[in-house]
Amino acid sequence: MSIQNGIFPLSAPLIAVFGASGHTGRFVVAELLRRGFRPIPIGRDATRLAASGFQDRGMECRTANVEDPASLDRALAGVAAVINCAGPFSDTAEPLVAAALRARVHYLDVTAEQASALATFERFAAPARDAKIVVVPAMGFYGGLGDLLATAAMGDWASADEIRIGIALDSWHPTSGTRLTGQRNTAARLVIADGKLAPLGNPPMTSSWTFPEPFGVQDVTELPFTETVAIGRHLRVSHLHTYLNLAPLRDLRDSNTPPPVAADETGRSAQIFLVDVMVRNGMDVRRAIARGQDIYAFTAPLVVEAVQRILDGSAEGVGVLAPGEMFDAPSFLRTLDPEYLDSKESQATKVEVSA
Repeated sequence: MSIQNGIFPLSAPLIAVFGASGHTGRFVVAELLRRGFRPIPIGRDATRLAASGFQDRGMECRTANVEDPASLDRALAGVAAVINCAGPFSDTAEPLVAAALRARVHYLDVTAEQASALATFERFAAPARDAKIVVVPAMGFYGGLGDLLATAAMGDWASADEIRIGIALDSWHPTSGTRLTGQRNTAARLVIADGKLAPLGNPPMTSSWTFPEPFGVQDVTELPFTETVAIGRHLRVSHLHTYLNLAPLRDLRDSNTPPPVAADETGRSAQIFLVDVMVRNGMDVRRAIARGQDIYAFTAPLVVEAVQRILDGSAEGVGVLAPGEMFDAPSFLRTLDPEYLDSKESQATKVEVSA
């Protein structure tokens, strides 16, 4: 079911989107509408919210500021869940999770900031369990996707010796939020070594990775994101390392690289990605591969599928949980829209998992 022309069924759940007028937030609002939810766009700037055209499409917009708890309480009144798309998450996650706890509504964010995700797990685990709500940090391209792929590849193994995640992007035109987060996020990056979180080596490891087509052999550098924190919460693995190819980093580090430009009617850019996850146990290796278009747009079906599963009762547990911990990973990955995710096998599968 989708919602058109501003006509919302009375039964449509209200889902707040904090940072709705931002680049990723707009994709999330569109995906909620496509799936029959009633988005409540929330922003810190009423003028920017008005310019986004949400009200013209029949949506109720609300303003709130993370420095004003009362405004957050008003913004979350009556909603079933809140999706936080406003980075840097080191600024927004803690006050918004606290507001979700007061309102007893589910909270999800799309942070790639390890320190933010780790703080959410550490500070809110017990309060979220007591409130019987679900809190899911890092339910985006960076973090959630890698966790779900690793969980699917792990399968019935109780533990693994090593998980290696390779991410290839043909380009990276960063949003203003990505640039601001990069400037602010100075926390030491973490890997998993000997079963525990440990600082990334300095300098980070460089290597080459043979990706499936269309990328092939790529020079990569070790660059962990929030998948490290998420996977470390529920999978027993001795070593975990994440690598990113160098081409997008050159774009990211060039101040002249422009922001994303829409290449189709959905607003997606032409950027393509491939995530290649290898799980090793002794000499046995299992592999999961996902490919698609536009990492920012792809975050929308990921986080909205998570909301849908939480609300329909198919997610397991309450408290602060990692994506792979609470969802059936193969089932979750199979439901992602082929518009965003593709595979060599079939449009029905969309993700390759092999032993």
